[in-house]
Amino acid sequence: MAIVIRTMRINDYSGALKLWQSLPGIGLSGADKKEQIQVFLEKNPGNCFVAVEKNEIIGTILGGSDGRRGYLYHLAVNQQQQKQGLGKKLVEECLASLKVLGIQKCHIFVISDNLEGMDFWEKVGWVKRDDILIMSKDL
Repeated sequence: MAIVIRTMRINDYSGALKLWQSLPGIGLSGADKKEQIQVFLEKNPGNCFVAVEKNEIIGTILGGSDGRRGYLYHLAVNQQQQKQGLGKKLVEECLASLKVLGIQKCHIFVISDNLEGMDFWEKVGWVKRDDILIMSKDL
């Protein structure tokens, strides 16, 4: 059976969460609760995707925009399907959807000790920036 990439729906949440929890390098927080993901999907229609094989979520990517810049979150591929091009396909699909909205630049957040993740992003053309630092505050 072929792998299908399609727009993510809220009923994909449990499968996506299971995948995220199974992988090192995916940082989960309260913002990843089902209600928060539903809000994200509603604010970013057509920019979040899942890869499905045999009715199982084997890949995800969340894409969003502030209207000026794009942001990618939770690129995840089941460990058995990694290194076969699926992650790259998910990224390309997401970036294409953001480009349609007029987004010209996109950012990602990679956990600092996720060396495998950094290696992937560099291989698909992303550049690590040393001129900015992310700062956060819980509300």
